[in-house]
Amino acid sequence: MKWYKRLISKLDVYLIKKFLGTYFFSIALIISIAVVFDFNENIDKFTTNHAPWKGIIFEYYANFVPYFSNLFSPLFVFISVIFFTSKLAENSEIIAMMAAGMSFKRLMRPYMISAAIIAVMTFLLGAYVIPKGSVTRLNFENTYKKKKRTEFAQNVQLQVDTGVIAFIEHFDGRTKTGYHFSLDKFVNKKLVSHLTAASVSYDTLSDERYHWRINNYTLRELKGMREYISHGSRIDSIIAMEPSDFLLTRNQQETLTSPELKEYIVKQRARGSGNVKPFEVEYQKRFATPFASFILTIIGLSLSARKRKGGMGLYLGIGLALSASYILFQTVSSTFAINADWPPALAAWLPNIIFAFIAFFLYKKAPQ
Repeated sequence: MKWYKRLISKLDVYLIKKFLGTYFFSIALIISIAVVFDFNENIDKFTTNHAPWKGIIFEYYANFVPYFSNLFSPLFVFISVIFFTSKLAENSEIIAMMAAGMSFKRLMRPYMISAAIIAVMTFLLGAYVIPKGSVTRLNFENTYKKKKRTEFAQNVQLQVDTGVIAFIEHFDGRTKTGYHFSLDKFVNKKLVSHLTAASVSYDTLSDERYHWRINNYTLRELKGMREYISHGSRIDSIIAMEPSDFLLTRNQQETLTSPELKEYIVKQRARGSGNVKPFEVEYQKRFATPFASFILTIIGLSLSARKRKGGMGLYLGIGLALSASYILFQTVSSTFAINADWPPALAAWLPNIIFAFIAFFLYKKAPQ
């Protein structure tokens, strides 16, 4: 118990409560306004598409709130720090703390503890909880809001195993059936077998994963200078691909937990897929975004700890501008990673690196 008292004093507890209380209050206030605007914008679509009220509340908005709260967590952190620290400075409380011998570095301790709590919460929500809710939210949007589902795919080619290439000319997601299917196997870059089939169907009732039924097939096997050809009406086979590998929906990366996202990236890299960049960026962002809590907390505290004539309004304006620029920069760098071939790790961490320099500069300028 003694080590706890040495680490956190009553003043620290007071500041932590102020920080977290303001953080959750700002989330409740801003997200409530966002829900009202979103509902007002989409009420016609919900009514036209006969969306049930239960679905609107529990499937859409129950997952809308945590998703956007977590997405804009850096903004809420910044606003919270600026708001309540400016109020402390306005009431001369920070001056009193420093007059009593507290250094600016010591003052940062409760702020960093609060930022750590928010960072851990943000990471756990983004990595494990929100992706599951995003599945429900996006399904609702596709059914009642956008009326758009990805049910078909054309000319899909996948490397399903080492040296094994699958091709489907047309895939129907509703029946989980692919038409004009081919499967080529290479050994030492030489073709050893070539299978073609009129159709393949995914067996959803099988206990085995990757169970496919191949219909009306022709198999050519190349052994040395000889070629063996066989035909059949149906054969069951295990092929390491699933219907979800063909039907990539918008924002699909948001519906996977971090372990699932990592597994998907490894699998798609092995297949030589070209659509893996958005998933890599999302994976890196889930680690980079929580660190923004520390950086933006330092910036906010350094800006608002000094009592100035401009008052709280000036700090809130600066805080909103900096946090908005952080989110904008994060979005732009992610777009460059996907479309301009930037490394995903660089795109996710670059806003943190740049704002870390800003935080260091403002920390040095803060009253010590």
